[in-house]
Amino acid sequence: MQKTETMVIQSSADVVLVRQAVRQYAIEIGFGLVDQTKIVTAASELARNTLDYGGGGTVKLETLLEGTRRGVKLTFEDQGPGIPDVELALKDGFTTGGGLGMGLGGAKRLANQFEIESVVGEGTRVTLVRWK
Repeated sequence: MQKTETMVIQSSADVVLVRQAVRQYAIEIGFGLVDQTKIVTAASELARNTLDYGGGGTVKLETLLEGTRRGVKLTFEDQGPGIPDVELALKDGFTTGGGLGMGLGGAKRLANQFEIESVVGEGTRVTLVRWK
C-alpha cells in the first residue's frame, strides 16, 4: 500500500518529527536497521538545512512500490535564497553556516537516488530515494 504525507518544517521540533516519520515509513517498508539509519540521517540533515538555510519549508514523504522493489522517497522544498553553486555545495567541507560541510554531500551518499534543484532567490528542492 502506497502512502504519502507532507510535513511542515518551521522549527527544531519539526525536524525531530520529520526524523520520527521517516523512520516509521522505513520500518513499514521493511528496511533493516542500517537502511533505516541511513535514510533518517539524510532526512535529518536535509530537514535541518531546510530550516536553517531555507527559512523553513516542507517535506513530502512517499512510499514507492516498483514491482518487487520498495522504497522511501523524500522531497524537501523551501522558498529560501537558493544555492548559487550546487556543485560546490555538494563538496565535502563546503559550508556557509559554520558546520562541518558534510550535509548535502553526505545526504547524497546515503541515498540511492538524489536530485537537487535550486534557483537563487526562489528556493531549493532536494529529492532523495532509498530502496530496500
